[in-house]
Amino acid sequence: MSAFMAELVGTALLIILGGGVCAGVNLKKSFAQNSGWIVITMGWGLAVAVAVYAVGQFSGAHLNPAVTLALAFNGDFPWADVPAYIVAQLLGAIIGATVVFLHYLPHWKETDDPGVKLGVFATGPAIPNRFANLLSEMIGTFVLVVGILAIGANKFTDGLNPFIVGFLIVSIGLSLGGTTGYAINPARDLGPRIAHFFLPIPGKGSSNWQYAWIPVLGPALGGSFGGLFYKAVFVGKVTAAFWYVLIAIIVVLAITFVQQTKTTTYQQTKNALM
Repeated sequence: MSAFMAELVGTALLIILGGGVCAGVNLKKSFAQNSGWIVITMGWGLAVAVAVYAVGQFSGAHLNPAVTLALAFNGDFPWADVPAYIVAQLLGAIIGATVVFLHYLPHWKETDDPGVKLGVFATGPAIPNRFANLLSEMIGTFVLVVGILAIGANKFTDGLNPFIVGFLIVSIGLSLGGTTGYAINPARDLGPRIAHFFLPIPGKGSSNWQYAWIPVLGPALGGSFGGLFYKAVFVGKVTAAFWYVLIAIIVVLAITFVQQTKTTTYQQTKNALM
């Protein structure tokens, strides 16, 4: 199996199991309906573990553009291979989301809320706030990448690493996922969101494209910095990229904060005049 196909298949498997647990918990007349956040986080953790077990030997099982970028910035992965990996991950995510749609085919008509249907495919904020939401995705993905690299630096019984990474996903979901649904993976959010837009889902409503940039840019920046931070602090090698990415994060957060402040002020003024 080629690395491209491995990333495609692995990411598809990730979304089938991860998106599948979201569908099972949220769609009406599913036996798993209302089983809660812990079930969702466990489902995603096991999804990551299974996907890594499936394709790790062929591609390293990045399954996430943020991980691919982090490894490239660290010098552990060739930049020339980055575009192909990201394309494979995005295509795999679209395919995986389509399989989830087909698997739960009769449940879409039974579910009235368009937001619930979108939540099966893509993430969204518990409290809409662009600055806070972006920061949450950065922090979550930073922890993901640092955690993956830290796990990889330890010795486990052969074959146990993917399972431990799965528990890292569960931990991030339980501790940090309540704010934005913890995309922590641009392909995981963007691919299924594209699928949601094109699939004939009854009463699906908007794909919420105005939010879509946050679970793409946040993880990309947070993950990249996580890899560079690990190299600087744990390995003791500070590169120029560390400072470039840190500056980019500060600039993006500053711009987002100013925009969010203007939006909040406008909304408060509008409400006062009503």
